[in-house]
Amino acid sequence: MALQKISESVYVGLCLKIGTSAEVAIRRDVEDIIEALKHKAPRMKGHAVLFKMQSGSRREGFRFEDSDIDYMYWLNNHQVFWDFSQAMLHNTQSQVLILCDSNESPPGFTLLWLPLEIAGRVVLSSCVKMNGALYISSAMFRNNTCTLLKPDSTLHGPCSSGRIGPMEYDYAHCFVSDFWPPSASSWINRCHSWPPPHVVNEIVRSGCHFVAIGHKLGKHADNEWRISFSQAEQKLVYSMNHTQFLVYGLLKLFVKEFNNGFQEEEKLLCSYHMKTTIFWAIQRNAIANWCPKNLLAGFWVCFKLLIKWVYEGVCPNFFIPENNMFLNKVHGEAQRNLFNHLYGLYEKGIAFLLQSPSISYYIINALCNPRLSVCIDETTLISESKLDAELFHEIDIQNPLLCEDLYRALKYLHAVEYLIRSPLSQCQIIMLQKFTSTILQISAVMLHDIYTNTSGGNKQMYIADKMSCYMLKLAKKFGSVSALMYIAMYYYKTFRHREALSMIEMTKVSLAQPGLMYRRHVDAERYNEAVGGRSCSYKMRHTVAYDIKLNNFNSYINELVLEQQTALQNRLTALLIPPFILLHMLEFLCCRHVDPMRAQAVLDDLQVLVQNDLGVLVPEQLRDISWEILGICQQMTGNHQAALYSYHQSLAQDPNSSIQSATRHRIQDLR
Repeated sequence: MALQKISESVYVGLCLKIGTSAEVAIRRDVEDIIEALKHKAPRMKGHAVLFKMQSGSRREGFRFEDSDIDYMYWLNNHQVFWDFSQAMLHNTQSQVLILCDSNESPPGFTLLWLPLEIAGRVVLSSCVKMNGALYISSAMFRNNTCTLLKPDSTLHGPCSSGRIGPMEYDYAHCFVSDFWPPSASSWINRCHSWPPPHVVNEIVRSGCHFVAIGHKLGKHADNEWRISFSQAEQKLVYSMNHTQFLVYGLLKLFVKEFNNGFQEEEKLLCSYHMKTTIFWAIQRNAIANWCPKNLLAGFWVCFKLLIKWVYEGVCPNFFIPENNMFLNKVHGEAQRNLFNHLYGLYEKGIAFLLQSPSISYYIINALCNPRLSVCIDETTLISESKLDAELFHEIDIQNPLLCEDLYRALKYLHAVEYLIRSPLSQCQIIMLQKFTSTILQISAVMLHDIYTNTSGGNKQMYIADKMSCYMLKLAKKFGSVSALMYIAMYYYKTFRHREALSMIEMTKVSLAQPGLMYRRHVDAERYNEAVGGRSCSYKMRHTVAYDIKLNNFNSYINELVLEQQTALQNRLTALLIPPFILLHMLEFLCCRHVDPMRAQAVLDDLQVLVQNDLGVLVPEQLRDISWEILGICQQMTGNHQAALYSYHQSLAQDPNSSIQSATRHRIQDLR
């Protein structure tokens, strides 16, 4: 009974650290609708469609602070087939034919050859001749695609890696097959109890991918491709119950803490080994009932299975067991040391988790309080305001903003129109609502710029202006409290300073309400008093403030064009500004035209906000752009010494907005 109580205590701790089932469901629903949007409005690469799929732990529903952003990219007109009979069913006029040749490759790997020697430029430049045939070299393909999306990317395994602001990314350029690999057919026959038949069928219908890395011990290491089951793995994780998901999360935490202190080349175990362990444990019915009281028992079963694999030097891939994922690293002295280390933990029993910083508190709490009553009911673990904060935060960070012209904006709106008719969860509807608001805001600015930069005549400009104003007001009906700021920016852009100030006053009232939610910061009691029990749509429109996202393909405020251009040169498609910072900047800019005395008071308020805020209204990640804006306003008043100080402060912050070149340019101008 004591172990069961400890398990329930750890379950609660993991729910607080990793997320409750409701929070995880929100993350997945938002990810799913974003992916559906991208597939309904895909980007073009020449005459082909470039598909993009998020993979990795974030796609599965985890939100660890150090998680990378993992994406897979592939062209829809390059299709991989396992044999000619499959290829006969496809139109080779529109599809580039790629065939697998696995005869000399280790299990889980294959060569890809072009029987017709027709393909895209990047693919053809990655080919080598072998035995008179043209094969796509994985090593050459990696090199040729490494900097396609991000010029400063570096190679990391099969991926292009780097940073976007504070986040690290891994982009894998790959190929897709709509057909399930013959070498993984045994997996289908193994699925008697898990996953359920409908998940198995969906996985098989989805096929697989091929990522550009070969087996280090294979005959053709530089030319082979690894079969990737990322899409299938995501569906398997989705089919777990929450206890299983938390055991998987605990395994990920364990391996991260286990690897602490090791050099990168010394880390023999990785997160993927943990995922494989939990998959095998669930499918083999290692635990009769995966529930909170058995959470530690589930972890222990997985841990023992891992030790067994290390002892044998064999970690069987879940889909192709013949693919031993320990073959490259876990052997010889390294294997013996790893086993001894793990076995030392095994001898301590499950108590070795007391050494884990992540969950030790919850174990000790249960041990020291024998009469402790553990409540695992999610309604007691997470409040309405916290769950709403999770939803609105996910919507904010996932909102795609790559929209360089009106044609692209229209494609997105058509995609929304299509998706809104399909069965959707509540948070997916809110996601589409927020996304529609964003597209309308972008379109309004684009429409104005089109007619301003062409000789369309006053009548056309008048009509375009009316349409832009209508779209911005419509976006306010769909969007958050911050939507008022886009109307104010448009009025300033079109020299209607008094109208802009009127919008600013309305925004001030909205941002000053006690129940406001901004970046998870919220007074829960006042929030519940204001909107408790109301629909999420109502809550977003009345109590949620988002950062202002300036689409860097368009100008909103002339004074920030330099920063937008610099960010765009660094491949950032949007410039994020805290709403409270932009509110002060806009008020300052408008007052310079209609009330100069008030302008100085507003600038003083802006300076106090930037210098004294402790990360509530001016997030740590956006302090570079916040100091930059303060410097711009100070420079406009002629206070060059203060502006110079602010610009240097901007350079001293984490460069998340990628505006350093703009800042240095402004400093040079001052000098």
